[in-house]
Amino acid sequence: MKKKRVNIITLGCSKNLFDSEQLAAQLTRKYDVCHNADEPAPITVINTCGFIHDAKQESIDTILAYVEAKKQGKIEKLIVTGCLSERYARELPKEIPEVDAYFGNHHLADETRLLGLDFRPDLLLERRLATPQHYAYLKISEGCDRSCSFCAIPAIRGAHRSRPMEDLEAEARRLAGRGVKELILIAQDLTYYGLDLYGERRLAELLRRLARVEGIRWIRLHYLYPTGFPEDVLEVMRDEPKICRYLDMPLQHVDDEILASMRRGVSGEKTRALMRRIKRILPDAAMRTTFIVGYPGETDEKFEKLLDFIREMRFDRVGAFTYSHEENTAAYKLTDNVPEPVKHERLTRLMEVQREISLANNRSKIGSTLPVLIDRREGDIYIGRTQYDSPEVDGEVVVRSSGPLSVGKFVRVRITGATEYDLEGEAE
Repeated sequence: MKKKRVNIITLGCSKNLFDSEQLAAQLTRKYDVCHNADEPAPITVINTCGFIHDAKQESIDTILAYVEAKKQGKIEKLIVTGCLSERYARELPKEIPEVDAYFGNHHLADETRLLGLDFRPDLLLERRLATPQHYAYLKISEGCDRSCSFCAIPAIRGAHRSRPMEDLEAEARRLAGRGVKELILIAQDLTYYGLDLYGERRLAELLRRLARVEGIRWIRLHYLYPTGFPEDVLEVMRDEPKICRYLDMPLQHVDDEILASMRRGVSGEKTRALMRRIKRILPDAAMRTTFIVGYPGETDEKFEKLLDFIREMRFDRVGAFTYSHEENTAAYKLTDNVPEPVKHERLTRLMEVQREISLANNRSKIGSTLPVLIDRREGDIYIGRTQYDSPEVDGEVVVRSSGPLSVGKFVRVRITGATEYDLEGEAE
């Protein structure tokens, strides 16, 4: 018999995508499961984001669109899960009762049973990937013990919980056996890894163990926290060629008063000292960071200080967000005193400064030859990434080749051109 289709729609971050992949692995025993399909499926699962206002609005709009599709008979069952339904567990069933079931985070077993299957813990390491088969996300921990004033994640995701190294190694070996070449380590805070399980931070040891997995060529680190950053991680990155020279460390701001109000546990000078230490140990590393503009109390002077810091550090990758005044956060008690038009004007100015820096950084690579992982083909050209680029969030390399290239393979590419965010090159 033909299996009934389930469409899992994932909104938000890569950690949500990881959760969706685990659900898909449970459901494939009975259903034909697809990720983010354009065509309606009889059963639709929406894995929502509830972090900030724009993400919440996108989640609500998506739910309402599929409620309408259900009314039109295009789908039979609509299930909503993830951060939005965790955060608003009481409100959503009242506001949108057309949804058949709501689940928060950490209800994988309940979701599985609702769809007529016994939950199998042994399948937790057998994710059905939503990414191309040559790279995969690996969530090494869940939740967060930090107390950043603007962030609702600890209330949504709970306290920090590390996954045992043995499970992570086993999952990495399975992924490598399926052709995965790049592991992207994700967590709310990678640097906290191991503290709850082993009584000390063990990210450096985990990296060494994952680097020994045969078949894995790149290991990338996402979401590192600057306060108390473990220097042994930098040493492992320096000594282990499989670990990409790439750090994703959201700094949020540089002004001391703003950082103190944000409860970041670091000063502007300590941030600069950490950046200098990283450059000393990993001079060729690409640094990705994010900043919040328009946080309560951010004056023009404090914002200009942030721009000066960006010009000084010349980050390779920068993302920025306007401050979102979120209930059940410490900052919600503050007055949201930066007008929305000012927030957006500052965001525009910040990204203009970064565009100039990014263009100069990219142009400096012209003439060099870099290993590139080919992600896809588009007509007569190929699209890939260097070790300095993470999928979905960073730039890409447009590759021209006189002969066919294989998706998921590494090629050496001579860089011949650059734009603000992307590179161009020819395969050797």
